[in-house]
Amino acid sequence: MRSLLIVVFVVLFSSVSLTASEDWGKTGHRTMGEIAAKHLSKRAAKKISALLGGESLAFVSTYADEIRSDDAYRKYGPWHYVNFPFGGRYENTPKNKKGDIIVGIQNCIDVLKDATSSQKDKEFYLRLLVHFIGDLHMPLHVGLKEDKGGNSFKVKWFGKQTNLHSVWDTKIIEGYGMSFTELTSNVDALSKKEIQTIQSGAVTDWMYESRALCEDVYANTSVGENLGYKYMYRYVNVSRKQLQKAGLRLASILNEIYG
Repeated sequence: MRSLLIVVFVVLFSSVSLTASEDWGKTGHRTMGEIAAKHLSKRAAKKISALLGGESLAFVSTYADEIRSDDAYRKYGPWHYVNFPFGGRYENTPKNKKGDIIVGIQNCIDVLKDATSSQKDKEFYLRLLVHFIGDLHMPLHVGLKEDKGGNSFKVKWFGKQTNLHSVWDTKIIEGYGMSFTELTSNVDALSKKEIQTIQSGAVTDWMYESRALCEDVYANTSVGENLGYKYMYRYVNVSRKQLQKAGLRLASILNEIYG
């Protein structure tokens, strides 16, 4: 069975591009947004659609990356990640004065819950929230300051120079060769109880879950290593599960805000 799966990966990888893009890649973020949309209450879905002018959660999921090249939005850059030492605790680590992903998510939620917030602000922070929940579930976004969340951790991907952050942001998921709609349609079948378990807990609990995965990644990846089919086999379903969790948890937050 293992050999068969590796052969399948070979076929998939021979037919798709391995180019990089930002944070989970567009495919990953859109998958997460689409999963969330399928788990919204009718009331929440209606309010969100009105706020976004009919645009879908999948469509707006990449917005926070698209604005990063604009200096007017540079202050939101640190909200995409958080760094602290392995074995450490977020609560006991000096914080970035410009904020981090935990601060960013909470600020977005606060604006959306505030009845005095303008519609323009609510739309903007909703777009950010969709993206940041996705980033929270990418393990290298809960990484180490010294290597910039894996950006300075040099590896090869099928013989080509890259870094560990890029492998996890884009190459594993986009190399799988499915569109975001295909990935959404092929998520694990979960019971109502299993979904509730995934959606339980606080944002910091979900952060520590990603941190545990980050530590696993570092334990199983060496600097300069040529990553390929075996690495893909080890982690592709882990990545898919993270996207599913992100979508379910985003839906839970939005249902709580919008009813």
